[in-house]
Amino acid sequence: MNSFGKIFRISIFGESHGDCVGVVIDGCPSGVLLSLYDFIEDLERRRSGRKGTTQRIEEDLPIIKSGVFNDRTTGAPIMIAFNNLNAEPKDYKDIKHKPRPGHVDFAAWKKYGGFNDYRGSGHFSGRLTLGIVAAGVIAKKIIEPVKVKAGLVEIGGSKDIDSAVEHALEIGDSIGGIVECRLYNLPVGLGEPFFDSFESVLSHGVFSIPGIKAIEFGCGFMCAGMKGSEYNDEILDYTGKTKSNNAGGINGGITNGNEIYFRVAVRPTSSIPKPQKTIDLKTNEPTEISIKGRHDVAIALRIPVIVEAISAIVTADFMLLEQRIKRIWG
Repeated sequence: MNSFGKIFRISIFGESHGDCVGVVIDGCPSGVLLSLYDFIEDLERRRSGRKGTTQRIEEDLPIIKSGVFNDRTTGAPIMIAFNNLNAEPKDYKDIKHKPRPGHVDFAAWKKYGGFNDYRGSGHFSGRLTLGIVAAGVIAKKIIEPVKVKAGLVEIGGSKDIDSAVEHALEIGDSIGGIVECRLYNLPVGLGEPFFDSFESVLSHGVFSIPGIKAIEFGCGFMCAGMKGSEYNDEILDYTGKTKSNNAGGINGGITNGNEIYFRVAVRPTSSIPKPQKTIDLKTNEPTEISIKGRHDVAIALRIPVIVEAISAIVTADFMLLEQRIKRIWG
């Protein structure tokens, strides 16, 4: 589906090389101060153009179609669109019948009977994360004083990001990376046991970002080799503050008052100039493909702000849900 959330609900739309992409946000409270200037910082962090990112340069100017009046949200659905002004669909004519290894091309062709928009991955493109980032800007306002911050900590297996990107460019290949994220000042009690646990819903949102292949909270996979006496976070005071944070700020699916800490693994970009073996869908014969056009060498460079956005969206939804429960049950 293209929608996510229960109360603060987002629906993304558009294709990479269509007329536009964007988001519809439903359930935003009225009265939130919002102008076009609020979007600039996060949209700039997501933009392409720097070394290692695609040379497809778009203005990425948000066009607020509804839900905002006199710089305040009205409580009605908010629609934000971004025009595609620098699309070059001719770059993708080769992949129409030659699916890229590691990409969605083959699965989408099968699922949609060949009617999928293959230009720049169509609706599967990372370009649609523009709408997620825009919704995240609004969500960050709703969740204050909760703060969320993500950053790239490793790329291509190295902490020297610039050198790793330079090497990938030299050899004509792509690289993955690791992004870590922290949420501060969360109240105790967000999340529900089992299926709507805080980490379950957050993981759902994070895996909706193209290119994410793994997630871990707190000490993550390391806990499998630890003893209980090593893993358990000793509680220091009535606020829930703990001596360590191996749980990543979540116990039993519920926020425990400590910072939320998680890391995600971002895969290498599938579109690379190196020749790769694939199949010709017209002839069912093996063939080779070498990707031309404008592509990211490391999509991980642009992922942190998107991880921040989805984290804020999930948190806003949980906080609004908690407020509604308290109003009903008092």
